Amino acid sequence: MRGAVAAPDPGAAERPTAPREFLALTARSSIPASSPSAKGVASPPAAGSRARRDLATGIGLGFVAGFVDAAGFVALFGLFTSHVTGNFVLIGAELVSTSSGVIAKLLALPAFVIAVAATRLIALALERRGIAPLRWLLGLQALLLGLFCGVGLALTPLRAADGLDAIVVGMLGVAAMGVQNAIARLSLAHLAATTVMTVNVTQAVIDAVDVLRLGAAPGGAGAAARGRLGRMLPAVAAFAAGAVAGAFGVAALSFGCLALPIAVLAGLIPLAARET
Repeated sequence: MRGAVAAPDPGAAERPTAPREFLALTARSSIPASSPSAKGVASPPAAGSRARRDLATGIGLGFVAGFVDAAGFVALFGLFTSHVTGNFVLIGAELVSTSSGVIAKLLALPAFVIAVAATRLIALALERRGIAPLRWLLGLQALLLGLFCGVGLALTPLRAADGLDAIVVGMLGVAAMGVQNAIARLSLAHLAATTVMTVNVTQAVIDAVDVLRLGAAPGGAGAAARGRLGRMLPAVAAFAAGAVAGAFGVAALSFGCLALPIAVLAGLIPLAARET
């Protein structure tokens, strides 16, 4: 009929208009599933900032370890403060010679173990309170290095390798480096080792061979090797530079030269705070 009015469609109010539906679908499809926003991971700028912090941390701690180990070796009659394996070798050598220093090297192992255990317990206590432990552990290491420096200056000149003064000073250095070894396992396990270079050099040589053999095309095994090589070489170079600086530093300034690695640790603490 001419005057008839079409009956309303009951489902019309429930259907979205074409433009609104199109816009909604477009908005959802504009974020790919693999994007950082979709997965909740760091954006490329944030990842780049993290990589720079990791590089600075690895270089800084490598320099500190090389410096303290060399300075301690020169000042403490051949005691390694961060290289427990080296002390075992020196103990064996000194047992068949007439030199002294066995007592200090024997005590280095329990001092190192106690420092690592204490660091672990402190880290667990901080984590239970929701506190990222890295900056606090770096502060603890800086404090122990400060004691190593101050007590060493107060007791200089040290009389003998197994003298009480040398043992007290040496165990403070061992404790400080025990903390750094624990930090490497607890908070920085994704970085190259900063206190022992044998593994780093071995891995760097293997990766260099693989890069030359396979190339560094993105996504391939050669690219992964190149990435590891980029983490290993700075730590090795920093440790070597620290060892040279530590040897010359202790010869010129005695234990006062330890102010430099303490300053390096102080500079790393704000970087660690940005991780929280």
